[in-house]
Amino acid sequence: MAKQIEQLDRVIIRFAGDSGDGMQLTGDRFTQETASFGNDLSTLPNFPAEIRAPAGTLPGVSSFQLHFADHDIMTPGDAPDVLVAMNPAALRANLGDLPRGATIIVNTDEFTKRSLAKVGYAVDPLTDGTLDAFHVSAVGLTSMTVAALADSDISKKDAQRAKNMFALGLLSWMYNRPTEGTTSFLKSKFASKPDILAANLTAFQAGWNFGETTEDFAVSYEIKPAKLPAGTYRNITGNLATAYGLIAGSQQSGLPLFLGSYPITPASDILHELSRHKRFGVRTFQAEDEIAGVGAALGASFGGSLGVTTTSGPGMVLKQEAVGLAVMTELPLVIIDVQRAGPSTGMPTKTEQTDLLMALYGRNGESPLPVVAPSSPADCFDAAVEATRLAVKYRTPVIMLSDGYLANGSEPWRLPQVSELPKIEPAFATGPNGPDGEFLPYLRDEETLARPWAVPGTAGLEHRIGGIEKHAESGDISYTPDNHDLMVRTRQAKVDAIARDIPELEVSDPTGDAKVLVLGWGGTYGSITAGVRRVRRAGGRVAQAHLRHLNPFPANLGEVLRSYDRVVVPEINLGQLSLLLRGRFLVDVIGYNKVRGLPFKAEELADVLQEVIDRD
Repeated sequence: MAKQIEQLDRVIIRFAGDSGDGMQLTGDRFTQETASFGNDLSTLPNFPAEIRAPAGTLPGVSSFQLHFADHDIMTPGDAPDVLVAMNPAALRANLGDLPRGATIIVNTDEFTKRSLAKVGYAVDPLTDGTLDAFHVSAVGLTSMTVAALADSDISKKDAQRAKNMFALGLLSWMYNRPTEGTTSFLKSKFASKPDILAANLTAFQAGWNFGETTEDFAVSYEIKPAKLPAGTYRNITGNLATAYGLIAGSQQSGLPLFLGSYPITPASDILHELSRHKRFGVRTFQAEDEIAGVGAALGASFGGSLGVTTTSGPGMVLKQEAVGLAVMTELPLVIIDVQRAGPSTGMPTKTEQTDLLMALYGRNGESPLPVVAPSSPADCFDAAVEATRLAVKYRTPVIMLSDGYLANGSEPWRLPQVSELPKIEPAFATGPNGPDGEFLPYLRDEETLARPWAVPGTAGLEHRIGGIEKHAESGDISYTPDNHDLMVRTRQAKVDAIARDIPELEVSDPTGDAKVLVLGWGGTYGSITAGVRRVRRAGGRVAQAHLRHLNPFPANLGEVLRSYDRVVVPEINLGQLSLLLRGRFLVDVIGYNKVRGLPFKAEELADVLQEVIDRD
């Protein structure tokens, strides 16, 4: 008898297990198939910083959450509808996030006395009533995988490792996911290991067949494709989108891309991806340390390339002296800071928004530079293109503040047409520009205040370069007080002038009479938008705006802030943007701040906004 198929509009699934159980791979494959099916989606990978944390312990739990739907969604979801728990540690670490009535698929083979004791279970939670509020499906994932591979030529240990593919097959059946992509992926990944390939394919198919034939799962579910704007889509992570955006900026400017970088979580994937694209004129240099990486990138900019360096918070600290040198020499340089939890080593795999003040003021002297921040994984592409445009046009270093949530999270991305991308013109100096036929390297463009970019080796354009203060036109070393004051103010004016070259801040205020504005920046966009939608559905009136440009601010920001009685600023820090807004515009904004290493939940933001709306 055919099983029942139930229609859903959305579902949130979390895969959880040891860091060696392949949960990230499992979640990624389920995501790729979901993207190919056409659902809107958002993901939240969450894993330990250790390469292999202690097996069976709470600190060693790795999880991957996926929210997919037949309509536009903004976040990975507040709470899972389905938890796949590969062991007691995974169950205990995630049980508190589950709403009543959620489904738990649990691998019973790992619920031994020793495994239970490791995480503080004195009694088996599968039998003592702990899970009575949930729909529990107890499945021997490990033993069933081993049984399915009994005739294979691999060891029992290798057979046990394939249990994640069994789980993937089962969930793929439950939610009617395509399987062709996973089959092709496995054939490619294990092409040189036919025994391992056969085992994984068998385990995957066995999981699917189990769902199809067992009486434990009487219903499968279908979530129809989402209605998205017309175009060609692919699933993309923030780091991948950043890499593509840098390549696009390179192509649009006609400049070869040079990346000088030192590997650091969670930014390393940008280095890995760019290293694959030599055919686009990309050169990658894995430096011996952070300082060498940015120094090489700045040298490449001096030589006429698009110099880029990537890092996270601890690496930004080390790069700042060279970034100050880029401010003084007024050369294009793109710095990607994928923020993570700190201070010091902090929590390398967790997200924060705590580098904003460092990006603005973390250098000696008056050293202004533009700062931009993407709002979603796909938006990292556009933000990288914009950072490139500003760096080249205004001859300045630019910092792009991504974060760990955006870097590792994913969503559908509509591939842009080349005609939609901005044209970036390097406008290299080609000859003398002085009144007496000499070359003046700091004689500025009247509109942008950018100085000429003279490629070394161009006859007649020889000039001094370095970190000591320059004369306002000749570029010679100058210690004159009035000249220094002029140069400091000119460099600031150059950055301030960018406000004329960026869009004004757009405000979403459907009724036009909201008294409360919620203003965010960076990766909080999805959570804020989902929270705002909840408030509006409940009848609340709230306006929303989100900042892409953090230095300079959009020209109309002050006017927008003063147009509302109250302004709420959610940040995953202790109030850095709030501090800037109070100081710049004398508006007493209301900060909502948490630094837990996780994105905000939509429900909590909706509650905060409603509370502010209800104030007398």
